[in-house]
Amino acid sequence: MTAPDPDGLLAEQLLRLTRRVHRIQKRHLERRELGITPAQSRLLRTLAHYGSPPRMADLAERLEVVPRAVTTLVDGLEAHGKVRRVPDPANRRVIRIELTDDGRAALRELRAARRSAAEEILAPLGEAQREELGALLNTLIDGPVPSRCGDASARPV
Repeated sequence: MTAPDPDGLLAEQLLRLTRRVHRIQKRHLERRELGITPAQSRLLRTLAHYGSPPRMADLAERLEVVPRAVTTLVDGLEAHGKVRRVPDPANRRVIRIELTDDGRAALRELRAARRSAAEEILAPLGEAQREELGALLNTLIDGPVPSRCGDASARPV
């Protein structure tokens, strides 16, 4: 008889939750009839974090995808007026991607869709449980914070 695998169960629960989050977010996006795919949504959100329009290579690196994938996403968003390609003022051979006014409006709608999806997902939890979940998720995202108490490497030499 084999012992239960608690880490395997946690891994499966995380994967199931991830799939559920994606399904719910996709449904909330579709309700708003923006005509934007989840991948395009991610590109728009990433684009909004730049202070000035990035190059496609910068977007590909940030999104951790091949440049061709970014080209396809930009093509679709450009066709719907959400982004535009602009020449780099310092080097006209370089093309940068910037949000249009329609793209910024779409981002606002996307953020609202994400908030409503998150509310649906978190609805079963009380305030204290949400705070605890947030702290646990931060630990998983950022990694554990090294303890200074009793840590030999933290003692003065």
